[in-house]
Amino acid sequence: ALAGLRALVAPLRPPDKAAEPEAPMDEYAARTRADGLPADRWLRTHVRAGGRVEGVAWCSSTVQATLARWREWTGLPFDRDGPVVVPGALAPVHVSTAQNAAVYVEANVWVSHAVPAG
Repeated sequence: ALAGLRALVAPLRPPDKAAEPEAPMDEYAARTRADGLPADRWLRTHVRAGGRVEGVAWCSSTVQATLARWREWTGLPFDRDGPVVVPGALAPVHVSTAQNAAVYVEANVWVSHAVPAG
């Protein structure tokens, strides 16, 4: 393998997960179709290309900002405490009106690919 690397491991953002933001990522990533391939189209693409689902990157991306900034980004009111579902997000955004802040923590899926010898 080039430079002695035998595998490439990457955190993938499965786009179809946005339709189920409250589903836990480990349960979502484990779903398969009748043919045994992942239900999610992006994970399926990687598995078809020889990749292997390895696990979940639980805190792959974290965004913390003021409520005003979240309102600007999303057009949503962010006027109550607790989880808020944002279109396109893979998980709910957690809001604290007392702290004037909201935090989004996105899990991704670790997928490994063998690096060809060369």
